[in-house]
Amino acid sequence: MPTVLITGANRGLGLEFARQYVADGWRVIATCREEKAAPGLADIDGDIGVHQLDITDHASIQALAKSLRKEPIDLLLNNAGVYGPRPVKLGGVDYAAWDDVMHVNTMSPLKVTECFLENVAASDLKKIISITSKMGSIADNEAGGSYIYRSSKAALNAVMKSLSVDLSPRGISVAMLHPGWVRTDMGGPSGLIDAEESVSGMRRVIDGLTLETSGRMLNYDGAEIPW
Repeated sequence: MPTVLITGANRGLGLEFARQYVADGWRVIATCREEKAAPGLADIDGDIGVHQLDITDHASIQALAKSLRKEPIDLLLNNAGVYGPRPVKLGGVDYAAWDDVMHVNTMSPLKVTECFLENVAASDLKKIISITSKMGSIADNEAGGSYIYRSSKAALNAVMKSLSVDLSPRGISVAMLHPGWVRTDMGGPSGLIDAEESVSGMRRVIDGLTLETSGRMLNYDGAEIPW
């Protein structure tokens, strides 16, 4: 039975990932900042454990990693993320908020990966996924604006690309996935697809990920997104 660890699993895409992986017979380690704020996880019937994890707190990450040090993790899914303030207009950038968003979206996934790296290396599948955004693509940016969110995801992509190179000798594949414009709290009610369709697509991409395709930014339908 494969195991997945999901950050930010209490709502949106993270909750849907947890539902689908449990339904498919996986063991799910679901993490969220406050266990009491995760009623949706409590409703999932299957092999799922809910753990408190504040990804902005290095001590919290290290404590959970220590408690799970003997657990192989086939798939490490860095899902937790924030958008930050909006709109962000030139001349009105909240630099303190920018620092917070970079911490959550860029630095925390790397710290989580560092702390659970040996768990992934000890597994059969050896995969690390970070949920990114097409808005982090520099080549695709024709609308401008969104300085905080765009830069945090572009930086995440750079971090994960380097990880794909560094971890290849250990047989670990890494990819960044764009979930599409999804109807979630972050995506809003105008999103083009729902969480079930997005996660189903991303899971197919994850299933097909190999060392040969490691290090890419991919859409939920498998299409490659330019940097």
